[in-house]
Amino acid sequence: MKYRHEWKHEITYLDMLVLRQRLSAVAKCDPHAIDGKYEIRSLYFDNAYDKALREKIDGVNMREKFRIRYYNGDTSVISLEKKSKINGLCSKESALISRKSAQAIVDGDYEWMPHSKIPLIQELYSKMMAQGLRPKTIVDYTREPYVFAPGNVRVTMDYNIRTGLLSTDFLNPKNITVPAGDTPIILEVKWDDFLPDIIRDAVWLEGRRATAFSKYAACRIYG
Repeated sequence: MKYRHEWKHEITYLDMLVLRQRLSAVAKCDPHAIDGKYEIRSLYFDNAYDKALREKIDGVNMREKFRIRYYNGDTSVISLEKKSKINGLCSKESALISRKSAQAIVDGDYEWMPHSKIPLIQELYSKMMAQGLRPKTIVDYTREPYVFAPGNVRVTMDYNIRTGLLSTDFLNPKNITVPAGDTPIILEVKWDDFLPDIIRDAVWLEGRRATAFSKYAACRIYG
């Protein structure tokens, strides 16, 4: 499993305008973006004791969280993801799943999961049975992504973070989400073994420090 470095910073709208200019000069826009951005909808899992939420808030050194995700309202391509964090380093495992499978999970139909040929579905099922993980809430946001090949760098700016409250109707495009409080714009910088100086300089902002901001935690603000 490949672990990556990750920085997160809370930034202002003015900061974002500055970073757009800098990054467009040195990095490439993610080819999957439409007009420089895309919309992300995720469904996060947690249990009755808010295990994933509490571990994030408490800064547990070794933790993981599961989510299902699709982009730009396109439910023909859905991924199941597990994000892990150990000693400040992050990794992500991902597998494509069908719309039928995603809807079954949302509907509470789990009997087929241990028989799936996708290992990540089997793992999610085992955690659902052992830990009581269940679909918890929808998280929507807009992302502006940039990539830089040396160091396998990915820089993103996320904003307009919205919560589905207690709704898990993940595949319904008409499902209403609301602003998750007064959330900031989040700058994320991820890289493998080294962060090139040209990117380090491009994302530098005076007075901005690393943060442990979690979009999932922010979207649990109302319960």
